[in-house]
Amino acid sequence: MDTCETPVSDSLRANEDYIRSQLEKCDDIVIRPMRLGDSRKVDCLVVYIEVAVSNMMLEDSVIGKLINHFWEIPPSQMKEFLEYNSLGISDVSELPTMEAAMSAMLAGNAIFFMDGFNQAIKISSKGYPNMGVTQADREKVLRGSKEGFSDSVKTNSALVRKRLRDTRLKIVEAYSGVRSNTLMHLLYVEDLASEELLETIKNRLSSFEIDGVMDSGIVQQLSEEVWYSPFPQFQTTERPDRAAAELLNGRIVLICDNSPTALILPTTFHNFMQASEDRYQHFELVSFLRCLRYAAMLAATLLPGLYLAVTRFHTQVLPTNLLLSFAEARQGVPFSSIVELIFLELSFELIREAGVRIPGELGNAIGIVGGLIIGQAAVEANLVSPIVVMIVALTALGSLAIPNEEFSAPFRMLKYVFIFLGGFLGIFGILLGIYGVINHLAGLKSFQIPYLMPFVGRNLDKRQGDGILRWPLRFMNRRPIFANENQRIRLKGR
Repeated sequence: MDTCETPVSDSLRANEDYIRSQLEKCDDIVIRPMRLGDSRKVDCLVVYIEVAVSNMMLEDSVIGKLINHFWEIPPSQMKEFLEYNSLGISDVSELPTMEAAMSAMLAGNAIFFMDGFNQAIKISSKGYPNMGVTQADREKVLRGSKEGFSDSVKTNSALVRKRLRDTRLKIVEAYSGVRSNTLMHLLYVEDLASEELLETIKNRLSSFEIDGVMDSGIVQQLSEEVWYSPFPQFQTTERPDRAAAELLNGRIVLICDNSPTALILPTTFHNFMQASEDRYQHFELVSFLRCLRYAAMLAATLLPGLYLAVTRFHTQVLPTNLLLSFAEARQGVPFSSIVELIFLELSFELIREAGVRIPGELGNAIGIVGGLIIGQAAVEANLVSPIVVMIVALTALGSLAIPNEEFSAPFRMLKYVFIFLGGFLGIFGILLGIYGVINHLAGLKSFQIPYLMPFVGRNLDKRQGDGILRWPLRFMNRRPIFANENQRIRLKGR
């Protein structure tokens, strides 16, 4: 025990004075003195947050069972009852310090003190209100589970445990945030996850100190090794089945309280291009869809820049009829091609952002109708040409086809870099930009795993058949590089 911590006293008055001094002006926290025992001579105290704890006298609640039992036994047996947990309640545990007791109470539990007993008793209850299990909004699938994570870290861990009913699945509790004291769960499969990787992650999570952690995104930003990179080094998911599947690959999942988004680490470029349902569908369809996603990613990044490069510098590569069609479409447009393209791209980004912020189904309607109206009005007013509207629409569709929304954001930003490179330097500028992006990605690592796996480091990753093209499931018998070397085989034929 830390020397600066306050031990629980066997004097109830001393414990109550400490609690009341700490909880002054905390009107949402109930401090309830009572006298228990069959002769009502033993002073006791229960401390809990009003909305987080069930009625103490309910027979079906843990705290109700405990207190109702104390009404019936003599005072001489109460201390022995607490020491040996005679009811055998698994949700009851002893806490030796007042700091531990206060933390447990602020986590949504009830804390019980008894005069003459120098331990605080933590009694688990229903906890804080939360939304419960809902459907994943950002990772919709045609096939597979529809369950999504909730705001409760313990509920989320239970959803993963529901899918991996194995004692080798370990869940380690940690706290982050000096004032928020946010509970986090680190999930891993003991014989699959690398011990070195696990230790690195724990050290990274303990390397910072912050007032409060309101969402897993704060942990993600503070734990990234290359903080200036726009490419995420943690993969996010709202789906318990996705988290469970990645645990079987030897990866580690971090779940943060009050956040429906889990972090999966380490990660690679290719992991972001995989959808949750890829493992449930036939290999021909999956391979086709993955090729389509990579083509969409290239379109979302390069298409506007390529259009400018070809129309401004390399018109000879276009058929004459197409070139004349482009020239005719631009007649009367007062702006340069760069200005009109940036204007329309920013307009679509504004519509997209407004659609996200508008509540309910109205947001989707505003996004679609707004895009059509603004595009049509801009063409009729000769502010932009029709071909530019098509380019911007295809670019927007390409970014939406990327399965992970956080991973699509860097390409949406890089799009403007390629617009300037293509608009002022032509194809040479596009090639220069591609070289810079690949050079950055090649030097990027996520917890010592190369970001471009499995396209690089074939000697490190012996897995076959899970790249852009996916092999039939019966031939994918090896786990990826994340798993321990002696546990790489995951499928054995009979």
